[in-house]
Parts: sequence; C-alpha cells; structure tokens
Amino acid sequence: MHKDEERVIELEFLRATENAALHSSHWMGRGDKEAADFAACDAIRGMFDLMDIRGEIVIGEGIKDEAPGLFIGEKVGTWLEGSPRFDVALDPVDGTTNVSKGMPNSISCIAAAIPEDGEDCALQEIPAFYMNKLSYPEVVRQAWIKDPSLPISVDAPISEVIKVSAKLLGKNVRDITVMVLDRPRNEYIIEQVRSLGSKLRMIADGDITAAMAPSLPSTDVDLYAGIGGAPEAVLSAAGLRCLGGGQQAKIWPADEAEKQQLIKDGWGDQLDRIYRSKDLAAGNNILFCATGISASPLLQGVHIDGKTAVTHSVLMRIKSKTVRFVEAHHDLRTKTIRLRSTKEETRM
Repeated sequence: MHKDEERVIELEFLRATENAALHSSHWMGRGDKEAADFAACDAIRGMFDLMDIRGEIVIGEGIKDEAPGLFIGEKVGTWLEGSPRFDVALDPVDGTTNVSKGMPNSISCIAAAIPEDGEDCALQEIPAFYMNKLSYPEVVRQAWIKDPSLPISVDAPISEVIKVSAKLLGKNVRDITVMVLDRPRNEYIIEQVRSLGSKLRMIADGDITAAMAPSLPSTDVDLYAGIGGAPEAVLSAAGLRCLGGGQQAKIWPADEAEKQQLIKDGWGDQLDRIYRSKDLAAGNNILFCATGISASPLLQGVHIDGKTAVTHSVLMRIKSKTVRFVEAHHDLRTKTIRLRSTKEETRM
C-alpha cells in the first residue's frame, strides 16, 4: 500500500466538491434549499462511486433539519481490496439558506482522514446539534500553547479574548474583527464585542468558512466566536489543523430535553469538555477541500460566463501544510458530472 494515500487521492475529493458546487449552483436564489442540497449530494455520491477508497461517512450533513445529506455510516467508494480506508466528514452545501436566497458565504466541503494505528475514528462525531466555538489564528494558538493561563478559551468572556488577541497580533482592540453567526443565541457575544468597540462582522449562515477565516491571510477576520453547528465544528477543525490555526468547541445543548438525551446516551461527562481542533480531527493523515458556491471569506463562488463555468477551490493537507487554491475553467459544451441518481455522466 502507498504510504501517502491522501496525496494520491486528494484531487478526486476536490473533483467531488467542484461537481457539488457546479450542480447546486443551478439553484442559486431559487428559494429551494433542499433542492440545492440534493443536487450537491447527488454529485458527490456520483463522484464517490468512481473513487478507489473504502470510505465511511462519519459526519454527515442534515442532522438539524433532515435535509437530503449523506448519512452517518454510509459506505462510499468502490471498496476494492487493498484500497485505502478513509473516514469522511462533509457538508455538501454549507450555507443552504444562502444558496436559496442568492446570498454569499456558501461552500461545498469535505474532510477525509486515514485513521492511524490504534484509532477507531480520526474525525470525532458529536451527537449534538450545536457547539459553542472559538477560533483564532496561529499566532494566538502558539501563544496559548506556550502559556495556557492566557484567557484564550471558549469559556472566557469574548472581551478578554479580544484584549489578549489584540496584544498578540499587535493591534488596537478597536481594530480586532470578530465574526459571529447572526442568531439570538449569540446576542451576548455581539453585545460584548460592540461594548468593547471592536469590529463585528455578522454572517447569516455558513460557519465553516467563518471559523477558518482568522487563519487565512487573505481575510481581515481575527476571531470567530459563537454557537453554531456541531458537524461544522469538525469540518472547520480539519481545515484549521491544515492551516495551523486553532479552535476550541464545547457542546451546547439547545434545550433541557437535548441535554437529558445526551446524558442518557452517555455524554453527560463530556458536556463540560473543551474540545480542541486535534480532538475533533485527530492524527496526521487529514486532507480538507472545499469549492465555493457563492463568495465567502475563503473562496469565490461559481461564475458562469457563456459556455464556461469557473470554480474556485482550496485543497490542503496536514502533512505538507501546503494550501492550494485551484481555479478551474469548465467548458460547458463538454463538461459532465456523474450523478448517483442517473448512474451516468450528465451534461451540465
């Protein structure tokens, strides 16, 4: 077996997100988020059918709203003898509402990992709808590792996190930009950021790219904070491990009923645990890829100009720390996408 299997197969995962973005982009602004989600899932499954891997979906999309996502436990790939095993986490469309409304900040993304010896799973499934998250750039992560007494914690008031991050980044507090998902549950964070005089950037949906934004040199986002999806926390953790940034996340039960169910399922002792990126995405055999559907802090969206569709993607691995930005031009006169629903190559 090849000793660097993720390098061999990485472009196939990238083609899966490209196809998902292209196929779902037809639904941009048409008010049907489930149709967009189905289109992306159909394209990803179609690509997986061609890939010589033994893959298993360990984190799927659709847990919150029963959308047509790939489900946990689903086997993907050819499963030929000798093909590499991959745990797969994915969100065919992160930002389905944004796609349905024609808004920015939607991507298709996949994280895939080969479990190391002794590991049952490299990507940690969290059986909750939401997690409280804090993500930050590599400079802040390294400082916190060196001095864990620094108030860089998802449990710390965001005002304290901003102050210490500003010092570490050589910025004034008022110049720190915090990205927050616009939800009533995050109002306490929004109020603290505003009271401190820092900059606030609110997003309607799509918190995978938001959590990764502080670690991207091309953005002016310094921190991401707030309560968002649990599956998205794992995907962003995989991306952040490739980028060198950090994330902390803590299970956030939406109500007492969910809390009691988590306790009943044996997760009671995990409710106070702060998960770091390496807890959610373990090992050193992880790749992350994403393709923009609509423009986000990470990627430009699908652009169709006459007979050409242009996609923008990112592909990265932990081992090499190489971050590849891929701009692809697809000739719509010849471009086909293999769909699971038709089991054949389908013209765009």
